[in-house]
Amino acid sequence: MPEPDVNLLAAALRRDSADLNLYAEVLSAGLADSLPAGAVSVKRRRTVADRLAGRGGPVAELDIVLGEQRLSLRMDGGRVAGEVRHEVRGIVLSRRPVGLDEWIDALARALADAAASNARAREAVQRFLA
Repeated sequence: MPEPDVNLLAAALRRDSADLNLYAEVLSAGLADSLPAGAVSVKRRRTVADRLAGRGGPVAELDIVLGEQRLSLRMDGGRVAGEVRHEVRGIVLSRRPVGLDEWIDALARALADAAASNARAREAVQRFLA
C-alpha cells in the first residue's frame, strides 16, 4: 500500500463528526477492531436503563495509543474535549488540549505514521479511506 495521504485520511475520519455520539461509536469500533490489542481504550457512560437493557451506553472517553502518541477524546453531553500527549515509557513529556478538528488531524498523522510500519494500522487506514 502506498503512503496514505494524511489530508485524505483526516477527511475520512472527519466524515461523520457532525453527530458526536455516532462519530465516537463508529471511530471506537473501527479502531478497536483494526489496531493492535490495547491500542484503543473506550470508556462508556452507562445509565441504569442501559444496564437493564444490556446496552453498553454511549462513549464517554476514547483513548488511542499509537507509538509515543496518546490521543484522548472526551464527550460530555454535546461538548467534546481532545488532548494529545507525547509519552515515552509511561512518562508524559508534553500534553496539549485541542479541538475536534485538530484532534482528528493528529489522529490522521499518527495513523499514517503507524501504517508505514504496522500491518494492522494499515488495515485501519484502509477501512477509513474506503
